[in-house]
Amino acid sequence: MATSAPAEPASAHPRAARPAPSAVLELLKPITWFPPMWAFACGVAASGADLAAAWPLALLGIVLAGPLVCGMSQAVNDWFDRHVDAVNEPQRPIPSGRLPGRTGLWVAVAWTALSLGVGSLLGPWGFAATALGVALAWAYSAPPLRLKRDGWTGNAACALSYETLPWITAAAVLAGGAPDPRVAGVALLYGLGAHGIMTLNDFKSIEGDRRFGILSLPVRLGPDRAARLACVAMAVPQVVVIILLWAWGAPWHAAAVAASLLLQLLCMARLLRDPRGLAPWYNGTGVLLYVLGMMASALALRPVLAAGA
Repeated sequence: MATSAPAEPASAHPRAARPAPSAVLELLKPITWFPPMWAFACGVAASGADLAAAWPLALLGIVLAGPLVCGMSQAVNDWFDRHVDAVNEPQRPIPSGRLPGRTGLWVAVAWTALSLGVGSLLGPWGFAATALGVALAWAYSAPPLRLKRDGWTGNAACALSYETLPWITAAAVLAGGAPDPRVAGVALLYGLGAHGIMTLNDFKSIEGDRRFGILSLPVRLGPDRAARLACVAMAVPQVVVIILLWAWGAPWHAAAVAASLLLQLLCMARLLRDPRGLAPWYNGTGVLLYVLGMMASALALRPVLAAGA
């Protein structure tokens, strides 16, 4: 028997006749901009480029990674998740009625065009990376692919877009060509680890995801198993990074990443006592330690590349 499309979410708020700028900004979700901006900064640090000369490109890339591409991805996700958000987060701009009609979709389209335009200013590597990031954002949220319906592929696409892609893009743009394989390898490892971060981020949406058939890992595996998997996913790539940094002659940086990982393991032990209740806490503590390790690794690569090790 055919099922009809879900009705537009009902709202307890009056429908806005004209969207307020604050609602558009909320749609772009500034709190999510930090990870790709930080990853781009890591790529800048790892590139070995002269920052005094390269800072305009670096600044443009950071703005592209955060407010533009990441903001665009949030608008796309909110539009195609408006029925899910009516359950999980009814106060969001679209289900609450503060962005009426198709305003959310038009914001997503406009930010897509703006992102591609700014990406073209970063040369062929910057534009290609922007196009890939835009494509992944739409594929993650929009039919027919809607990668987020599966917690494995969806989280992988999101993690690589948030961490690996900005890092490699920065290194390539500032180097004027393909980044060093060691830079790309470390960026990939931190992207793989971010799969666990994305899994923990899904804990807040369990009820709506289950209702609308989105098989996030907390829905598919249950909160306890998903949390254990997330911890392993975050920890193992960092162990590999520590080994690589030590082998490349950067023992102090390797020790800094190891110290960060040790503190994360202590936070993980607490998280596993109550994964669903403590996932937001871990996102504000353990993830901070994770990204500090990212920058330590990036700074280690500068002298490694300079020495030609």
